Amino acid sequence: MAPRFIADCMVGRLAKWLRAFGFDVLYHPFAEDGWLASQARDSGRILLTRDTGMRYVYGVRTTFIQSDHVEEQLRQVVAETPLDLDPTQSLTRCTVCNGELATAARGEVWERVPPFIYLTQERYAVCPDCRRVYWMGTHVGNMLARLTELRDRAQPERAG
Repeated sequence: MAPRFIADCMVGRLAKWLRAFGFDVLYHPFAEDGWLASQARDSGRILLTRDTGMRYVYGVRTTFIQSDHVEEQLRQVVAETPLDLDPTQSLTRCTVCNGELATAARGEVWERVPPFIYLTQERYAVCPDCRRVYWMGTHVGNMLARLTELRDRAQPERAG
């Protein structure tokens, strides 16, 4: 089973990229420390933080993130929590709210996408939680390339 995370406000970009890789990451930018700790403890999530006051929380596995740079943050999380950053298993979660994406029929989304997108795209996914619609536009290729780049920097032995 893949590890699940909860991230504090100081590592929001890391949370977004971990979600893009398909990992379950709770992230609420205005969450208070006590709530983060209790959620991590109650759900068995790994707490990702840059807050020195949250470095050691009783009963919570914590990864104290040392860098401000997302590539280095990913490298640290991969080193401390063996993760498989597989771009082929990515883009399965909403990067905004963490919901698991569900396939949607074209007719289900026609009112929620721009007309050009509706006319040119066949495949869609919807977040059942926030209702955001995703499609396989040219940006997906760019996103997958970025995920591969991040994976290769975090897991250099897999590069090449």
